[in-house]
Amino acid sequence: MSLPTAQGQSGKPLRGSHGSRDSRDRRGRRRPGGDGRGTDFGTWFLVLPALIPILVLSVGPLLYGIALAFTDSQSGRTAPTQWTGTLNFSDLLHDTLFWDSFRIGLLWAVGVTVPQFLLALGLALLLNQNLRFRWLARALAIVPWAMPEVVVGIMWRLVYNPDAGILNETLRGLGLGDGRDWLTGLATALPAVILVGIWAGMPQTTVALLAGLQNTPHELHEAAALDGAGAWRRFRAVTWPALKPIALSITALNFIWNFNSFALVYVLTSGGPGGRTRLPMLFAYEQAFRYGQFGYAAAMGCVMVAVVSVLLAVFLVGRLKGGDDT
Repeated sequence: MSLPTAQGQSGKPLRGSHGSRDSRDRRGRRRPGGDGRGTDFGTWFLVLPALIPILVLSVGPLLYGIALAFTDSQSGRTAPTQWTGTLNFSDLLHDTLFWDSFRIGLLWAVGVTVPQFLLALGLALLLNQNLRFRWLARALAIVPWAMPEVVVGIMWRLVYNPDAGILNETLRGLGLGDGRDWLTGLATALPAVILVGIWAGMPQTTVALLAGLQNTPHELHEAAALDGAGAWRRFRAVTWPALKPIALSITALNFIWNFNSFALVYVLTSGGPGGRTRLPMLFAYEQAFRYGQFGYAAAMGCVMVAVVSVLLAVFLVGRLKGGDDT
């Protein structure tokens, strides 16, 4: 026997029954058509603790730096800062030292990012195997990631030391010469610094690729092996398609991080010898804090931000066009 529903004299359900257009259903859940203003306020309230530091520490300084690039701001001036328009950018176009540093920055970014990815991919494939003491190998692989860049730079300066460095001592012990000063030689400074950059940044790439490998279903590898596919074919048909989105993302991020490097190269060479390792960030730092040209250095920063933004936009467009493949 069914219970009667609440009805008025006309036989229609009364307002408030389950047949009404209330914003909640029988279980008290809010329907999609209900008022969501309270939910929006709660969402913003939860996001604010993370949003405020970003606005204060990132967005605010970025906007201030952009505004500073259009002025003649200098250190130690008693006269008020004047608006100069695009004069700083016009001077940058004719600054050969800046464009030399830009070229060195691109060589550094590519020279670190590409070998870093290839070595990290091989290490991730190795650490994904069922090896003895695999947990120890994984822990040791991320040690460089846990070290500050300043500590890494000091450590490698000791390795490259021309008199008592372990590298030159090893070469002498093997009878391969008396060693050389790696960080002050015009031909060896940039390759030596690139090697340190590869070693220092490889762990984060390895961890990202290893996570992608562990998320790949093992059944796919077993099915490919049963079909007679070798190791290389299984990598091309199973492993790489699963790793491709992660590989593209981490490579793009590594390129941006490496292009904007500062601390590691500053500790190792300070941009020398003869500007052979002067990256764009180092050049902008020198203009601002050695020569006091804050406006000019800010213009350099704007150019670097624009270049990184263009590279990121090209990457995102490529990802969107190739979304079906990834």
